[in-house]
Amino acid sequence: MSELHTPHAGDDMAEDDDVVSLLMRQHGHIRNLFDEVEAAKGEERRDAFRRLVRLLAVHETAEEEVVHPFARKGFPGGEQVVKDRLAEEKAAKETLSALDDMDTDDPKFMPRLLKLRKDVQEHARAEERYEFTHIRRSTDVTGLAAMAKAIKAAEAMAPTRPHPGVESGAKNMALGPVAALMDRTKDAVRQAMGKG
Repeated sequence: MSELHTPHAGDDMAEDDDVVSLLMRQHGHIRNLFDEVEAAKGEERRDAFRRLVRLLAVHETAEEEVVHPFARKGFPGGEQVVKDRLAEEKAAKETLSALDDMDTDDPKFMPRLLKLRKDVQEHARAEERYEFTHIRRSTDVTGLAAMAKAIKAAEAMAPTRPHPGVESGAKNMALGPVAALMDRTKDAVRQAMGKG
């Protein structure tokens, strides 16, 4: 399996003027990358896993900064919906961090990856059902486009891999490079939305 077709976050040049379409397509890319990691071996598996880590980090961080704040205020029950999604995301980040510290050839790697995949897929289905449908119903075309633009800008600015020495604070010391990547993506999203 030497041909890897799933684009890196930010390499997907599709024109998006709808944040829900963009996020749904990212969910598809995440599923494809899980497939690639499972099917690959050795260096190919390491490469596919690096791309999966980056896409998950960019995707989840963008949702935290763009989708969740809108959902909190945008529809009835939004606060609880976001609380539930954040709990799922926290658990997934911890598993992702643990995986990131492992060698992809470690016998414990695949069972943990499969658990992460199950959790991520359940989380994605909950987002699609409880957040995305409400966002589409309660946002005009301009709002959908503005959120999509912020996420695309963050993807383009997010680092492919965190550079040593950029980690900030105790939280990143505990979670390592995944947390540093998420922090840098958060900065990129805020910059794209004019909050930086």
